[in-house]
Amino acid sequence: MHPMLNIAVRAARKAGDFVAKSFEQTDKIETTKKGNNEFITNIEADAQYILVDMIKKSYPDHSIISEESGLIEGKDTDIQWIIDPLDGTTNFVKGIPHFSVSIAVRIKGRTEVACVYDPIRNELFTAQRGAGAQRNNQRMRVKELKDLSEAIISTGFPYRHKQHTESFMKVVGALFIEGSDVRRSGCASLDLCYLASARMDGFVELGLKPWEMTAADLIAREAGVICTDFVGGTDYLKSGNLVAGSPRVVKAMLKKVRENGNEAMMK
Repeated sequence: MHPMLNIAVRAARKAGDFVAKSFEQTDKIETTKKGNNEFITNIEADAQYILVDMIKKSYPDHSIISEESGLIEGKDTDIQWIIDPLDGTTNFVKGIPHFSVSIAVRIKGRTEVACVYDPIRNELFTAQRGAGAQRNNQRMRVKELKDLSEAIISTGFPYRHKQHTESFMKVVGALFIEGSDVRRSGCASLDLCYLASARMDGFVELGLKPWEMTAADLIAREAGVICTDFVGGTDYLKSGNLVAGSPRVVKAMLKKVRENGNEAMMK
């Protein structure tokens, strides 16, 4: 195992175990609403401290990017750890046991290692660039489908960008009509990992943040998933707009996005 992936896994498990224990002690959860339909809890702050502390003990000069702290710049700016101590905060707050801890390491702008940990199911998804993706040490591979009619598509609604709601719901509606079914779990990182492990067949979402998808993106791609933005390009980590699946599914999904999305969504 890559030494940085080893540290990432150890950190994710430690933070994840803390989050899982906190999930069972609702009286200790302090929740604050920020923005539209977004929550932040004291548990996230504590879990982030666990992640940063473990990373800095092993790699004190590396930079770290997170939702709550932004950029924690180190002496070595070529190496960035992108962390999310709790993806699926709303699920956590509402008592829904579906959330994750995500960690990715980017070196000179390219993601090299990644892990996503589901502490409730004790499922660890990992990847190293060029070495494939695994779930609990078992190799994963995206499922190849003949067409969209067989596909179960996972998605998330654009609660940060409600101006696109009408157009995005047309996209989802078109995918539902032509596809097999649609799921919305509330945790994008696990959606992509489920796609990588053939539990889902496609994924589409608008307005994702880097810490929500960078780790899962590498895991998905190493499992053979095609990831694009809404125009079929590779700028999705910047735009936050992602379409993912096997080649035929992505081609069909992009067609529905183009037919039903508005011009502003494509930027």
